[in-house]
Amino acid sequence: MTITGRALALALAGIVPVLLWPTRGTVVTWGLLVVLVCVADALLAASPRRVALSRRVPASVRLGEPATSELTVVNSAGRRLRALVRDAWPPSVAVTPDDGAAAGTAAVGAASARTVTSARHRVDLRAGDATRLVTPLRPTRRGDRAAGAVTVRSFGPLGLAARQASLPVPARLRVLPEFASRRHLPSRLARLRELDGRSAVQVRGEGTEFDSLREYVVGDDVRSIDWRATARRGDVVVRTWRPERDRRVLVVLDSGRTSATRIGTGLGGTGAPRLDASIEAALLLAALADRAGDRVQVLAYDRTVRARLAGASGPRLLPELAEALAGVEPQLVETDWPGLVGQVRAHVPQRALVVLLTALDPAAVETGLLTVVDQLTGTHQVVVAGVADAEVAALAAGRDAGTVYDAAAAARGDLEHAAVAAVLRRHGAEVLEALPDALPPAVADAYLALKAAGRL
Repeated sequence: MTITGRALALALAGIVPVLLWPTRGTVVTWGLLVVLVCVADALLAASPRRVALSRRVPASVRLGEPATSELTVVNSAGRRLRALVRDAWPPSVAVTPDDGAAAGTAAVGAASARTVTSARHRVDLRAGDATRLVTPLRPTRRGDRAAGAVTVRSFGPLGLAARQASLPVPARLRVLPEFASRRHLPSRLARLRELDGRSAVQVRGEGTEFDSLREYVVGDDVRSIDWRATARRGDVVVRTWRPERDRRVLVVLDSGRTSATRIGTGLGGTGAPRLDASIEAALLLAALADRAGDRVQVLAYDRTVRARLAGASGPRLLPELAEALAGVEPQLVETDWPGLVGQVRAHVPQRALVVLLTALDPAAVETGLLTVVDQLTGTHQVVVAGVADAEVAALAAGRDAGTVYDAAAAARGDLEHAAVAAVLRRHGAEVLEALPDALPPAVADAYLALKAAGRL
């Protein structure tokens, strides 16, 4: 049983008889009267455990987009229900601030319903009536978010006391990645169309698609001479090639401990983990490579496979990829790099573009990625992409007396990152590092540059 402000007001009203009859018996009598009235009021309240509850939420919603939780309340208690209902959700699903004053009274009738929008809802239902309570949600974190219990506080007719129960009403809201980098896709698709239609992008050698024949000019590789066409025409003719379509692209997201670091203000100013920026880059690259006609696979790995997508293309690719990556969370373990190499070999045994979205942390790279990078670059074209910390970049700009030491430490960190990147390049990998918002377009640009150079 819980008491309300009315019960306190009733107790304070006892000051009047105490002043009129200032004895201990008067105080005890009034106190017992207040207790009895409150108990009786609570007993007359409808039982909160006899309230039928059901939730309805959307199957999924993108990060930052609004959603609603619809809670249907049916009064099966056999008496009038005067209650305050709280539809609880975890903090990562931001709810409109509680507004206990908001009230929605259902209309008369067993099938009646009234919609109100608040985190807490005050209802007044006769026996058999129903109401629908709508709680606005706005998720701030990606992943599966389970709803909390629904708390029903049923008040008595006098409003002095209430009976309360928390009832489990299972519901799950899957929050998909935001894919804010979608805005970069039109410009990259325009560059891709320009690349496909530009005759200057011709590459010689094996493993590329035949494009056309042209006359030999000084400097052409003699291995590209088409001797049959030369014999027919009487002039030396060479074959020209263009970057192949239908190449394989494998995007690997490192979900180990370094992916849990929150990068400055993070993606969208929320201080999101490094993994979220990697997911944005993976979504943009997958969309671009699919439009280019390449076969895309995505793998999230630390010591085990956390998510994998293969075989999807066209309109199915992005929805399935977002669904697969929605539940991937950073794991506080060291990434098993030899195991990752085994996964790459198992999924793409032939030459492919392998994009590693990881952290260019010098200590982690030297003891992990550097030990296996030759095994990847020997077969595949490898791009290593890391997320830079905006906070470190801001520290590096400090020059006054209070920030010069922080700036020196940030500059030292930048030098170490540059040294690690240089070592990776000597081992045959392409390396890039960018701030969270700039990483997805940077990865897309690297892909287009490799495609233009015929290195895929």
